Amino acid sequence: MAKLEQAIDNHAANLDEETREAVRLASKAKTEKRVNALWTDFDDPNALRKLASQVRQHALDNLPDYLEQAEAAFQKNGVQVHWAEDGDQANAIVLDIMRRRGASKVVKSKSMVSEETELVPFLEKHGMEAVETDLGEYVVQIDGDHPSHIVTPIIHKNRRQVGRSFEREGLGEYTEDPLELTRMARRHLRQKYLDADVGMTGANFVVAESGRIVLVTNEGNARFSMAATKTHIAMVGIEKIIPREQDVPLFLSLLGRSATGQPLTVYTQFIGGPKSASQEEGPEEMHLIFLDNGRSDILASNCKEILRCIRCGACMNVCPVYRQTSGHAYRSVYPGPVGAVLSPLLNKAGFPDLADLPKASSLCGACQEVCPVDIPIPDLLLRLRNKGKQEHAPKTSINTPGLSFWALAATQPAAWKTGLKLGHAMNVVPHALLDVNPSAKSWRSTRELPPFRGGDFRSWLKAHEKKGGAS
Repeated sequence: MAKLEQAIDNHAANLDEETREAVRLASKAKTEKRVNALWTDFDDPNALRKLASQVRQHALDNLPDYLEQAEAAFQKNGVQVHWAEDGDQANAIVLDIMRRRGASKVVKSKSMVSEETELVPFLEKHGMEAVETDLGEYVVQIDGDHPSHIVTPIIHKNRRQVGRSFEREGLGEYTEDPLELTRMARRHLRQKYLDADVGMTGANFVVAESGRIVLVTNEGNARFSMAATKTHIAMVGIEKIIPREQDVPLFLSLLGRSATGQPLTVYTQFIGGPKSASQEEGPEEMHLIFLDNGRSDILASNCKEILRCIRCGACMNVCPVYRQTSGHAYRSVYPGPVGAVLSPLLNKAGFPDLADLPKASSLCGACQEVCPVDIPIPDLLLRLRNKGKQEHAPKTSINTPGLSFWALAATQPAAWKTGLKLGHAMNVVPHALLDVNPSAKSWRSTRELPPFRGGDFRSWLKAHEKKGGAS
C-alpha cells in the first residue's frame, strides 16, 4: 500500500466524529453557496472562468517581463522591493528589516506563503513576538496546530473547541457563543495591534501595471495590522502577478464567490506604497518580498498551470477525499487537490518525499469544474503520478502490478471467459486474502468490497438469441 494511502487511512480512521462533521458540513455549505452566488449573479460563469484562466496563463507565460514591470512600478511608488530565492532567504529578509528598524513585535494577517516559509517559528526563534491576527490563524497558533484549509484555517474545529482554547489562554470564561468568542479575540488582539512595530501581510494579487497589491479579508485584520505600525512588509509568491488594473474586478468577482459564496470579500484593499506626506497615519515604509521557492521550476515543468491558483479553496470544499480526511492528512501546507499537485513540487525535501500525494484523489474532476481559473487538476495529478512512477517508483511504492494482470487477461479471450465463469469466487477469495495481510486489514477496516454480480451476460445473450430464433 502506498505511503499516502496508509497515512490517509490512518488519519481518517482516527479522526474524531466532531472534527469530521465540522469539515464535512463547512465544505458542503461553501460549495452550495458558491454555486448559488455564481449562477445567480452571472449568466455564464464558465465564460468568466475561461477568461480568468487565459489572463492568469498569459501572466505566467510572460512572468519575467511582468515582474520587471512590477518592480519598476513599486519602486516608483516608494516601495522597497526584495527578491528571495527560497523560504530561508525570505525569512532572513524579514528579520533584517525588523532589526534595522529596532522592531521586536510583528502582527500578521493571514498569508499562506508565510506558512510555506514557516516565518512565525523563525521569528520567535530569533526573539521576536509574532502574532497571527486572522481569527482562525490565531486559534491555530495558540493551539500549536496547523491550518487545514487555505481560506478557513480552522475548518476542522467548532465553537466548543475554540471556546475551550480561549478559556485555557485566559481570554475569558468558557462560552460557545460565536459573537462573544469574537469579542474576546478582538479585545486581546486590539492591544497587539497598538503595540506592534511591524505589520505583515501577503497579497492576493500584485498588479504589474500600477505597482499595487490587492488584499482581501473578511475581518479587517490586514487594515489593523498596518494602521498603527510604522513598517509594512508584504511577502508574496512571484506567481501572484496580474497584468493590469482592469483585470482586478474579474478576479475579485470570482475569488469571493468561489471561496465563501460572497459577491465581494468584506474588506478589499489596494495598497500602492507607504503613507504619503499628506497622510497623518500609516506605515512610513513598505517592503515587498517576491518569493520564488521553487516556482520557477514549476513554471518550466509540465505542471505550470497550477501556478494560476488564486487560493480560493473551492477545490478542497468539493473534494470527497478532503471532506473525509480534512487538511492535516496531506502532510503539507497546501492540502486538498491543489495541494496534491503543488506540495510535491514545492517540497523542500524534494519531490520523492511527497510523490505519493497525487494519489489522494478519485480523479472525479469536480476540482476542475469549480476552479475559478480552470486549472486542469486531474490532468496534473496524472502527470505527477507518472513522474513518480518513472523517476521514483521504488521509493514511493506507487506501482500498480494488479493492472498488469488485468491487461493480460483482458487481451486473452479464453482467459477472460474463464475468469468470468470463476468470477463468483471473487466474493470469497479476496476477503480471505486481504484479511491475512496486516496492511490490507487496515485498508479493509474502512472499506467494503462490492459483491461480484457479473459473468452471466454471455449466457443470457445466448439464451435470448435462441429464444429470438425460435420465435
